[in-house]
Amino acid sequence: MKRQRRPRKAAKKQIVEAEAWDDEVGEVEVDEARETSADEPDDTGWKTSTAQMAGLSRLIRAGVWALVVSGPVLGTLAFLSASAPAQGATKPAPAATPASPVGPAGFAELFVSAYLQAGQGTERDLAPYYSGSLALAVKPGTRTATQSTVIASREVQPGYWSVTVAADVTAHDDKGKSKRLGVQYFRVGIQATGPAGAGGTAQNTTAGYAATSLPAQVAAPTALKPGALAYESDRGSSSSDPSVETARGFLAAYLTGTTELDRYTSPGTRLQPISPAPYAAVKVTGVQDDATSAGQQKVPADGTVLHQLVLVDATDQAGSPVSLSYALTLKSRAGRWEVASVDDAPAIRASSPPSAAPHTTTPSPDASTAVPSPSPSNS
Repeated sequence: MKRQRRPRKAAKKQIVEAEAWDDEVGEVEVDEARETSADEPDDTGWKTSTAQMAGLSRLIRAGVWALVVSGPVLGTLAFLSASAPAQGATKPAPAATPASPVGPAGFAELFVSAYLQAGQGTERDLAPYYSGSLALAVKPGTRTATQSTVIASREVQPGYWSVTVAADVTAHDDKGKSKRLGVQYFRVGIQATGPAGAGGTAQNTTAGYAATSLPAQVAAPTALKPGALAYESDRGSSSSDPSVETARGFLAAYLTGTTELDRYTSPGTRLQPISPAPYAAVKVTGVQDDATSAGQQKVPADGTVLHQLVLVDATDQAGSPVSLSYALTLKSRAGRWEVASVDDAPAIRASSPPSAAPHTTTPSPDASTAVPSPSPSNS
């Protein structure tokens, strides 16, 4: 309240000073009006009348009073703006970091590998993964995972993951003979501690993982039939087709290193041959592309783009053939085709999603593949 008195005192002082100044101006105006004739021109040639001087005087008075009256208002606004809290820009709330499945997935993969190899008398080998009390009926070493990988990982609740591991399982009998059982799938429940980057929910804690039970063997995921590819024209492997010849020369240089790659690529293309060269020879067995005319042999106008799917049989350094396929993008320039890029994946037709394919693989029956049931947990 004390701060509001100062603007009022200042405004009152301004009013008194303005009235005094107004009186002085009025007196000067009257004196000048008397001394100056109504029709007498001034030095500039303009004629100044008493009525004109009076109007100017009223205009000056109005301006002075406007300043005087607005003084308290401006002072109050200044006081309010100074006392109001500063409003900064609203800071956006930090986005929550999604939990990473990498840690739980890796732990589950190790657990499944150890589980397949463990057996009666070696249950302690599973202690780093599963702390529950158990007794395995299978002989140790009866099964092994020659390869394994995680194919699915889902957070069923914060810090708790369901991980599916695919393992290429081999069975071993008492005589030392091995039999490949094929790829089998195991689902594991994994609890994670630590920050979100480790799959957990807590900060400033050490990452850790624990399986909540033994793995459960599950069915293979549904097989899919890919959508239709965008290569509708079949060029075969004719040496009379300029685009086929470009693909043949490029892939030979790319895979064998016997010729320069630049002679088959567009200017500015940064493609390098595989080094060291993995193959000694390359044979093109088929070419498909997305050209509108299957019988087109002449190279079109410069800048025309052509997408190819090239099938090859490459002979490795040991003389064994290896079948490969490459998706290439070609561009026309100066009457010839040139490779612009090796594409990341073959092109598919628009609106051509994959469809479910019938599952025809029947796993070989083997008693040793049965999943042992754990004894009741004492923990």
